[in-house]
Amino acid sequence: MKKSLISLAVATLACAAPSISFAADTTVAFNAAVASDYRYRGISQSRLKPAVSAGVDVGLPNGVYVGAWASSIKWIKDAGGDASAEIDVYGGWKGEVSPGLTLDVGALTYQYPSNKLAVSANTTEIYGALSFDVYTLKYSHSVTNLFGFADSKNSGYLDLSATFDAGNGVMVAPHVGYQKVSHNGDFSYTDVSLTVSKDYSGFVPSLALVATDTKSIGGVKAYASPANGKNLGKTALVLGLKYNF
Repeated sequence: MKKSLISLAVATLACAAPSISFAADTTVAFNAAVASDYRYRGISQSRLKPAVSAGVDVGLPNGVYVGAWASSIKWIKDAGGDASAEIDVYGGWKGEVSPGLTLDVGALTYQYPSNKLAVSANTTEIYGALSFDVYTLKYSHSVTNLFGFADSKNSGYLDLSATFDAGNGVMVAPHVGYQKVSHNGDFSYTDVSLTVSKDYSGFVPSLALVATDTKSIGGVKAYASPANGKNLGKTALVLGLKYNF
């Protein structure tokens, strides 16, 4: 998706929002962002280049939620396919199941329109997360092949994250995760990150340090870009700016 198309989509959603009728306790939130690199589970989806994104979330009074999110990407074209956008659609339920303990369960599908890869990049996962105080433990399980890997159904991603208030509205979020790629063990890896952010009336700048321990196969990193050979999981600082409205 071209940047102009994403910008148009954001503007359209924003203009349409006032005309949508919901129950009094229903929440509707929009977001748009730009980042120096789109990292997902530690791996660059934009060939270590900037990316733009936009999304919408709807929350119902009973804890049910649905949402959609889209971002520009480069990895599918680099792999010989023909998609320049990722579109995610998700839904689930989130609520307190005991004092201080929150459960979040749902499903998410990652769609890459007309990706034309030999093994489709389109991926669907189910997930479950438990949150207590500032900590969240989450597991995501693929019910399809995972992001174009052959015979990779039933792959899993386990991650632990936290969000701490460092004072004056500065939030610090450490994260560690492990991606298992079924029947493709050389592509399994661990990722870690540390993100610092602050909300300025809806504008949220952030800085993240991201790293992975991706393996090498024949002297080449498992997640090397076909376009330039660079390691898409290399340690790097990622600068982002998000606007929530």
